[in-house]
Amino acid sequence: MSKIAVKHISELKNLELLARQVVEGFITGMHKSPFHGFSVEFAEHRLYNKGESTRHIDWKLFAKTDKLYVKRYEEETNLRCHIIIDNSASMHFPVIEEPTISNLNKIGFSAIATAALLEILKRQRDAVGLSVYSDQIDYYAPEKGSDAHRRMLLKQLEDLLSSNSKKTTETYKVLHQIAEKIHRRSLIFLFTDMFQSDKKEEELFEALRHLKYNKHEVVLFHTYDGKFEKDFDFDNRPKKFVDVETGEEINLYADSIQKQYKESIDAYFNELKLKCMQYKIDYVPVDIQKGFETVLISYLISRQKFL
Repeated sequence: MSKIAVKHISELKNLELLARQVVEGFITGMHKSPFHGFSVEFAEHRLYNKGESTRHIDWKLFAKTDKLYVKRYEEETNLRCHIIIDNSASMHFPVIEEPTISNLNKIGFSAIATAALLEILKRQRDAVGLSVYSDQIDYYAPEKGSDAHRRMLLKQLEDLLSSNSKKTTETYKVLHQIAEKIHRRSLIFLFTDMFQSDKKEEELFEALRHLKYNKHEVVLFHTYDGKFEKDFDFDNRPKKFVDVETGEEINLYADSIQKQYKESIDAYFNELKLKCMQYKIDYVPVDIQKGFETVLISYLISRQKFL
């Protein structure tokens, strides 16, 4: 991830500037990566589609890249995108007193990653909508492409950065409701940790399948803290672990169950991946400790598949 000089949550609140910095750093990094071809298309060009007019091909860019790109114009809107964010209590883990760009909880990471996606979508002149849910739909905005609409979404994301939710969720119920609202074919991104107070996994995947209705493309950003939630990397002192959604408590030494925990969580992650493959949902594990690149690269790949 690019180095960004943000020290405190108050500075994180200027999401438009921060998102721009994240995206610019990402594009710069892509010039040195296998995804360089995507970065050219990122702002002012798109790949040439066989059969369309050659009038707008950028031949200078062809000489440099040996690939055909078409210049993009203001009136072009090629894609509709809807971003869904889980704002239940578990997404506010871990508790961080003074968040920074490199030290976020899951909801903070999701908000900033979404702001970066908004910046990309603005550059691509695409329409974007946003849903935020906990035990109900807390916020919904349909897909639009105007600057006023984007600023409204950024304000909602800024509010998420300083929010504190203690609500549980039955994700599958809310996703069905959101799916009913998205009528035109869209690329749908879902940020969730896939933790629920219930164990109704089949119902959850039925809801994800509902999101694919009307030929939507669905990308599940499985958002988690790799250090604590996947590796169970706590110091070996007696600790009280509290389920933030159910309130259940247990006292134990982390080392005593770390191996068993990791085996169980790895099996769960693998099950999620296989289920998503079965239902033709793009499964993208996103460790909040590792920056935003995974999210942004996934967007570029998904966009190529969608168009």
